[in-house]
Amino acid sequence: MSGGAVSVEERGEGGPPGTPVLEASAVTKQFGGLTAVNDVTFSIPERSIVSIIGPNGAGKTTFFNILTGLYKPTLGRVTFDGKDITGGRPDKIMKQGLARTFQNIRLFGTMSARENVMVGQHSRMKAGLFGSILHTPGVGREEKRAREKAAEELEYVGLKPNTHDQLAINLSYGDQRRVEIARALASDPKVLLLDEPTAGMNPQESDSLTAFMRRLRDERGVSILLIEHDMKVIMGVSEHITVLDHGEKIADGGPEEVRNNPQVIEAYLGKQAAEGH
Repeated sequence: MSGGAVSVEERGEGGPPGTPVLEASAVTKQFGGLTAVNDVTFSIPERSIVSIIGPNGAGKTTFFNILTGLYKPTLGRVTFDGKDITGGRPDKIMKQGLARTFQNIRLFGTMSARENVMVGQHSRMKAGLFGSILHTPGVGREEKRAREKAAEELEYVGLKPNTHDQLAINLSYGDQRRVEIARALASDPKVLLLDEPTAGMNPQESDSLTAFMRRLRDERGVSILLIEHDMKVIMGVSEHITVLDHGEKIADGGPEEVRNNPQVIEAYLGKQAAEGH
């Protein structure tokens, strides 16, 4: 099966085909007596946009944290690009090509937008501590390239050049989100995990981000996994949607299939709404 970009129409409303780049197999996460994620199997094909949705407390962010190494699953395994990364260190997982943003923006407020993005390139830079202290010519060249790449990524996500050297704390909320995504892209990821990227955005900013996600997939071949509460964004951009409720997967499929699933309607709106649907 081809790993190229495939439209929803071409692949139909069933499960997404294509070579999986990231897979979770029967993943469970327990905190003491609480089961936050229960026996969830999930995959992201190459060059695809997929989403995880569910009510508050459904286990979405816990599952994200398992995929990126912040949590080690109690049971199950995670593979990325065919390699077992279960419980691996987050920095090593990022170096392999898995980057993420956070629900609450985590920028260095007293650093410029450009400097924040340069931090994201750290995993790809060759200069060690010794070279940085001595500031050898090789280090100088690498830093110059890092500054240029940071500017390229900031422009790619839509940040105007006159804001690149502004402190992150002084940027608008939407621009801070853009900087965070640019920082994630600076590590040249194969998969980008976005946790509530449109939270706090106005409709125009949300539409702009939706268009950007498609562009990122089509131009760079990046697979995108999205956790999002904005159903307009989810239904508009996702090729495949997985629904969690109380830590369990209750539905899996294309946008229309998920939208009309009685279990999904019940999880969001209650049993009466589902029966009346």
